[in-house]
Amino acid sequence: MGKDFLASPAEASHPMERCLVMEAANGSEDGLDFNPMKDYMILSSHQKIAIAALCTTLGLLSALENLAVLYLILSSHRLRKKPSYLFIGSLAGADFLASVIFACNFVNFHVFHGVDSKAVFLLKIGSVTMTFTASVGSLLLTAIDRYLCLRYPPTYKALLTRGRALLTLGIMWVLSALVSYLPLMGWTCCPSPCSELFPLIPNDYLLGWLLFIAFLFSGIIYTYGHVLWKAHQHVASLAEHQGRQVPGMARMRLDVRLAKTLGVVLAVLLVCWFPVLALMAYSLATTLSDKVKKVFAFCSLLCLVNSMVNPIIYALRSGEIRSSAHHCLARWKKRLRGRGAEGKEEVPRSSVSETEADVKITQWPDSRSLYC
Repeated sequence: MGKDFLASPAEASHPMERCLVMEAANGSEDGLDFNPMKDYMILSSHQKIAIAALCTTLGLLSALENLAVLYLILSSHRLRKKPSYLFIGSLAGADFLASVIFACNFVNFHVFHGVDSKAVFLLKIGSVTMTFTASVGSLLLTAIDRYLCLRYPPTYKALLTRGRALLTLGIMWVLSALVSYLPLMGWTCCPSPCSELFPLIPNDYLLGWLLFIAFLFSGIIYTYGHVLWKAHQHVASLAEHQGRQVPGMARMRLDVRLAKTLGVVLAVLLVCWFPVLALMAYSLATTLSDKVKKVFAFCSLLCLVNSMVNPIIYALRSGEIRSSAHHCLARWKKRLRGRGAEGKEEVPRSSVSETEADVKITQWPDSRSLYC
């Protein structure tokens, strides 16, 4: 098979020929000259530098933030038992994996033009898809958790137990993996038309994934929209009873504060995901120019921004996670003082003073916690 045939997948008019081009190129030893994925590697030298710098910085920050949230939740016996924090932990785990896997593979493909076999490439792109799908799925479960907490406050704890939360998370992760690894299982663009944005990925699979993500986003928007509407009603009720104490007033104020947080959540979610999803949908209808593909490459980084912002919105606004962070800092400081003393006898603290300190650390954020 000659070099002219392998020059570009665009020259292979028939879908089956395009597949043969891909397979032949993946099995060749001549590198990028025979690499049909060149049509997807469209960044200039300056753009490669920008992508490498942005992707590395955002990926590192996001990974560290989400790793810190995971540690704070897993190191606290109390938080590990609460369904709300299991969902937040799942979100942090998905965003941590997304940050590492996406950043490494994105830079390797667009900057270093890494060439992999067909199976390895599909494994990589499936892993990226799974982590971002699981991130959105975790956001949906967190939204449902907030909805149940506000809609059924008396029976919330009986309704959503730790066992049910773990079962739901397990189903969500298995479903995300199943949907994401379908191309690796054989659903490739052979002989279906190939995507304009992703090598080896067929348009019909991309359409199916977009519909699945749209379903998840619709669930998030509906549940958070209900919370925002309920908060709007509470604002009106608070205005009517201004200056008077009525039953449930504290709960109403808590719901309003939660709604403000969720308003930020929805805004960030739409800003980060809409450009990428819109360009994916647009690619199904027409042939894309290199300029549009370059725009898509930079817009893809917004998904990484979303993974970086999620722990700030969901975790750091939680009084209990801040309390866990204070406890961790207190333990580390105590260990550092013990090592720094080098034989000096530390002044013992009474059990009463230690208990008082723990109570202060534990209680002050909880009054502002936005979680059940």
